[in-house]
Amino acid sequence: MKVEQIFTSCIAEMAYYIESNGEAAIIDPLREVEPYLERAKNDNAKIKYVFLTHFHADFVSGHVDLANKTGATIVYGPGATANYDFHEGTDNELFKIGDAELKLIHTPGHTMESSSYYLEDNKENKKYLFSGDALFIGDVGRPDLAIKSDLTEKDLAGHLFDSLRNRIMPLSDDTIVYPNHGAGSACGKNMSKETWDTLGNQKKTNYALRADMTKEEFIVELTTGIKPPPQYFPKNAGMNKAVNKSIDDIYSDGLTPIDAASFKEMSQDSSYLVLDTRKGTEYTQKGTIPGAIWIGIDGGFAPWVGALIVDIAQKIIIVADEGREQEVVMRLARVGYDNSQGYLKGGFDSWISAGYEVDSIRSISAEEFKSNFETKSMEQPLDVRKESEFLSEHVVGIENFPLDSINQNFAEIDPEKEYFLHCAGGYRSLIATSIFKRNGVKNVTDVRGGFGAIKKSGIALTEYVCPTTLL
Repeated sequence: MKVEQIFTSCIAEMAYYIESNGEAAIIDPLREVEPYLERAKNDNAKIKYVFLTHFHADFVSGHVDLANKTGATIVYGPGATANYDFHEGTDNELFKIGDAELKLIHTPGHTMESSSYYLEDNKENKKYLFSGDALFIGDVGRPDLAIKSDLTEKDLAGHLFDSLRNRIMPLSDDTIVYPNHGAGSACGKNMSKETWDTLGNQKKTNYALRADMTKEEFIVELTTGIKPPPQYFPKNAGMNKAVNKSIDDIYSDGLTPIDAASFKEMSQDSSYLVLDTRKGTEYTQKGTIPGAIWIGIDGGFAPWVGALIVDIAQKIIIVADEGREQEVVMRLARVGYDNSQGYLKGGFDSWISAGYEVDSIRSISAEEFKSNFETKSMEQPLDVRKESEFLSEHVVGIENFPLDSINQNFAEIDPEKEYFLHCAGGYRSLIATSIFKRNGVKNVTDVRGGFGAIKKSGIALTEYVCPTTLL
């Protein structure tokens, strides 16, 4: 028997491939299905099942495309409803995969249909729990992402407590826990960077599995400090219940080459969004197309697209590093942005060769920032990191303007002012710079190297001290 974890770092997602005696199953597949088809082909196996642990909110799954291409049966846990054919599993139901048997364990709480899958490999003497978002390494799933539910966060947290205590924790300590997400995902609060662990070790180290924790304590712990989910989460959850545009059609449209003249005409049409995905150095050194938003493909691309492009049906035309166009289209589709209309043929150099206007991006070093800040010769510096990062440590006297909430708070920005933006390392501040420019702020400057470089410059910093809480 073969069990393989497939980790995708951009969205911190883990899918799983199981193969036994010529039959295979995929658990929680991503939108692009070709990698799973190739794995099965290499094993001379037929994909028999596509198992979903729940209706995902942070990415759009490729389960329908995969089922259509293979004839596999889609399986969800009890209570699931969707607009396509699937098998509604029952608690403790067994599914035969070659010589292996996979057992569905209903573990509601993150969502009500949420289910884990248990597998024993008797030959290798290994036990696996594919826990979805019920149990992470170091954390558990947040209880506020279920869509169209009449249950409160506290209700769902209570269900999750029962699922963990009654269905998961009684399993043997040597069970390998394979979750759906790791550090970097917004589906939990404090996930580990590790992608798997034994259940026994999680019982010792995971706060949510503390043996003497009461249900009331668990509910308070789980529902305290939850930040609002990214705006695309409910949209993705809804898409996972629907039949969506096939990945083949998404590629067909998104990989349409557009010559510079046509791209210029489309870029001036307000119904299109120009998305520049090139390397940050290319973006800053060569400039960009006026009105473009820059979100670099080499960073946390998909989650930032989902957080910042409000209309999931937005028509998008792409500026990409040559040879990476399909990667961009694919990663947009992972979070439901299926309306890519094509890419700039010949890359940004073709735009320059055509002699069209270029919007330049100004940047300064951390040392220049320190000098200008201390001499009060800069108008409006802003720290665009998350509030938690800002509170941990920041430049004395600077304001926080988190990128996460830039769309909601942009009315606070005066387009007549000159702004100097920094984040932790430079990725988010470049995104923010492009959004400032797109929204009419002409004078905006990026601080190269971000807070990491600023800190090394010796500028005065302040650290957050947690106030004493009176009980």
